[in-house]
Amino acid sequence: MTGKRAITLDDLTRIGRVGNPVLSPDGAWVLYTVSRMDAKDDKSLSVLWMVRWDGTGATQLTYGKDGVSNPAFSPDGKYISFVSTRPGKAKGSQVWVLNRLGGEADQLTGVTDQDLNGYAWSPDSKRLLLTLEPKGEPDAEEGKPPAPPKPYVIDRYHFKQDIQGYLRNDAHQALYLLDLATKKLEKLTTDKGVDEEDGAWSPDGKWIAFSSNHDPDPDRSLNTDVYVVEAKPGSTAKRLTTQKGPDGGRLAWSPDSKQIAYTEGKTVELLAYNQAKPAVVTLEGKVIYPAAKLDRSVSQPCFTREEKLVYLVMDDRSHYPAVLNEGGAERLIAEAGAVSSMECVAGHIVVTRSDDTHVGEVFALEGKSLRQLSHANDDLLAELTLAPTEDFASKSKDGTEVHGLLTKPLGWKAGDKVPTILFIHGGPNGEDEHGFAFERQYFAAHGYAEINVNYRGSAGRGQDYAKAIFADWGDLEVVDLLGGVDEVVKMGVADPANLAIGGWSYGGILTDYTTATDGRFKAAISGAGSAAPLSYYGADQYILQYDYELGVPWKAENLKLYLKLSYPLLEADKRMHTPTLYMGGTSDFNVPIIGGEQLYQALKALQVPTELVVYPGQFHGFTKPSFIRDRYERWLAWYDHYCKGLDVPATPVEKPAKAPEAK
Repeated sequence: MTGKRAITLDDLTRIGRVGNPVLSPDGAWVLYTVSRMDAKDDKSLSVLWMVRWDGTGATQLTYGKDGVSNPAFSPDGKYISFVSTRPGKAKGSQVWVLNRLGGEADQLTGVTDQDLNGYAWSPDSKRLLLTLEPKGEPDAEEGKPPAPPKPYVIDRYHFKQDIQGYLRNDAHQALYLLDLATKKLEKLTTDKGVDEEDGAWSPDGKWIAFSSNHDPDPDRSLNTDVYVVEAKPGSTAKRLTTQKGPDGGRLAWSPDSKQIAYTEGKTVELLAYNQAKPAVVTLEGKVIYPAAKLDRSVSQPCFTREEKLVYLVMDDRSHYPAVLNEGGAERLIAEAGAVSSMECVAGHIVVTRSDDTHVGEVFALEGKSLRQLSHANDDLLAELTLAPTEDFASKSKDGTEVHGLLTKPLGWKAGDKVPTILFIHGGPNGEDEHGFAFERQYFAAHGYAEINVNYRGSAGRGQDYAKAIFADWGDLEVVDLLGGVDEVVKMGVADPANLAIGGWSYGGILTDYTTATDGRFKAAISGAGSAAPLSYYGADQYILQYDYELGVPWKAENLKLYLKLSYPLLEADKRMHTPTLYMGGTSDFNVPIIGGEQLYQALKALQVPTELVVYPGQFHGFTKPSFIRDRYERWLAWYDHYCKGLDVPATPVEKPAKAPEAK
């Protein structure tokens, strides 16, 4: 369509990231959040919206500089609730309520000595189930400076986690009951020293289900189970599941309050490749497996009013809801796309969904048809010309069929061989799917094709496909990635003389492994990557994966494996010749920046063009809009310089600071 334009970095602040759809008890209304980047204050801000089920009457409910999350309707339909850090009688994250008839929000909770991690209304709307965790450092008193920080004293096996930081011995979250009339707050169970998660009320209000790990040392296992407890303070919990692996996720009660749907995971050995299995447990502890032969990972179960069981299914480049039964999974959305959240209430199903050329929005799912309810991005999309994404398949050199996605640059014509970026997803147990990806559109707008390959280790192709790389990192994945590139070259799209590679997290790790294996790439960008597992033992959050997949490094046979998997660093002089940009955040405990620092130092010593960009205060996933924009600018500059060979700096020229305005 004439008059449209390509996407730009300025659009980052215009994109509305829609999430948390919630249905009112009668199904007549839908709450959802819309988050946008605020360039001026350099943060993201979420606001609350509400729309009728028929799609009319869309209204923004919250404003201001303090965001909201976790929206809900009270079961009696009188109130709308959400979590916010807005100023009130108590500081920090608290539950706030709005009267459905209008007016200002009131602070409902006043938790001061613990952090609020979640909440749920009781079916009679008289109590809240709160998920609380002891505070790290107390808030400073009004008008007084904060107290000097104290040292971390740690005596836990799993002692660090991204975003949470160092884990104290008492850093366990527990469930509490808050009586809204008396404001009395009491602990739900008698258990101590364990985490209680995913609390969910039974529809009749008698029971609360949750997941917890009660092993002697929970830090040394992933053995969470589903528990049930009477909805009374100081009750003794009953364990319902006994499988040695992670049981839990979002818990969904059947309408008759007799069964709980959940996800069952594999044993700790398959920590990084776990494929969640649908399961239902009765109050007597009998476990039932709906769609037992389904070989795909599932999440977010819910029961419909007709007691049909619906899960989200991750399946070969798409994420969709499906009704599960003995016959398998009945897919409810035929079109390729990515559903990220779902809720079933009052005979209605609501989802958030995106596809290759549409940013995520809230949709009503009626039978197998979608009807759009939110319109946060309609105006922006009406301005843009976006590139479609297509499926392709390749054969790896060992004969394995591998599936991927290809996005061609805007204006591409048959016969054009174009600069192409192999952009690798993280996980490894994730997948590239038909959801909106800003970087695909950004690169397409600047003349690049992008290849996404769901290498072995990815989700969406079954448990055996996911676990194929167990204790063999940087081998089969690299074979599959290179096979995908070969296929797109053969298709006549990718110019073999202008290839680039990049990724974040395990995508950064695979960038390092791939450039240490094959020298065809003109430019590489490794974000939050690593190439020396031995140096990460005890330094990141994956101690259990090291123990169970690679083994402890002081045993000789295990040490050989650690050294084998460290070939990019230990054989850098023989292998590493691609100009590479390394990136990471200083607060990343998932993949600490030491991995990028080590390879940057190696390439610097070898006089291979390289650069290290360190983002202060950023976790594994960036939160600061200015840094997110900066990262895109640096990606494009590096690729333009080394892949396209343009006469432009490999590092963006820093803009001069604005002079202060005259008064």
